[in-house]
Amino acid sequence: MKLSQYRALIENQLLPQIRLTTTSPFDPIIVNNHSISWKTIGSGNYAGVFSHASNPEKVVKVYGRNPEELKKEIEVYKKLGNHETYSTLYDYGENYLILKRLEGITLFDAVVKGIPIPEAVIKDIDAGLEYARSVGLNPFDVHGKNVVMYEERGYIVDVSDFYKQGYCHKWSDLKKGYYKIYQPYLLKYHPSIPFFIVNWIRKGYRAYRRMKKIRD
Repeated sequence: MKLSQYRALIENQLLPQIRLTTTSPFDPIIVNNHSISWKTIGSGNYAGVFSHASNPEKVVKVYGRNPEELKKEIEVYKKLGNHETYSTLYDYGENYLILKRLEGITLFDAVVKGIPIPEAVIKDIDAGLEYARSVGLNPFDVHGKNVVMYEERGYIVDVSDFYKQGYCHKWSDLKKGYYKIYQPYLLKYHPSIPFFIVNWIRKGYRAYRRMKKIRD
């Protein structure tokens, strides 16, 4: 399918049939999808992500908050170019991006479902972040919900904040947890951990970082 035809599907069949809302600036977008042909495959802090059976190798990321950030994400993808750790930007519209689909499960969901996370995944993400720095970007807001693994390799699915300045602790803190707790105690006999516990840890970490920022 040509990109022009795919764009027509997005603008005629997807956008009129979805509603993106939010209850908190710190929680993901809530997606209400009434489309018959488009499937919701995820949501993040800014957007919902959708796929269509006619083009399974592509996804559409539709912004639901801060649409001005879309232009910044476009520039991030242009700097990244083609790299194995990241998606590829094919095209974009007023409030959406057309991207290469990255298969896999988030590290957050892997912990919940008891799926082992090999060290190679962590090293792949480190290599991808180093590449981003080498092209003038600043990897920001990289965490267990926007990093996926597929066939024991790691990929970064959300680069929307890579233009920001300053230092983000999330990935380095996640790695500390991986090497100090996960790898020695959980990796070999990985139990499934209830969602509410992992989500409580996620929210507790956010609260801790906000309080620490205020104190500092």
